[in-house]
Amino acid sequence: MESVVNDNPGKHRFEISADGEVAGFSAYRLRDGAITFTHTEIDPRFEGKGLGSKLARTVLDEARSRGLRVYAQCPFIAGYIDKHPEYQDLLASD
Repeated sequence: MESVVNDNPGKHRFEISADGEVAGFSAYRLRDGAITFTHTEIDPRFEGKGLGSKLARTVLDEARSRGLRVYAQCPFIAGYIDKHPEYQDLLASD
């Protein structure tokens, strides 16, 4: 299965597509050099295929490349960061 993550700024979310179909998203808010991830969802038809992890990894890598601090209000993104300490440095401290 081919999967691609793209930013959809009009909807304020990153979307992951699998075989050309939107399979999930991670919603965000941008403000003052920070990104707040508010909700992540994978369509039940695509669960168990590693798409959630790929989405989380990609959005966090994108935040790093843009120099953004991360607020992980979304439990999925927060849990991913807990399991992958290489992303701890992105978390906003205030």
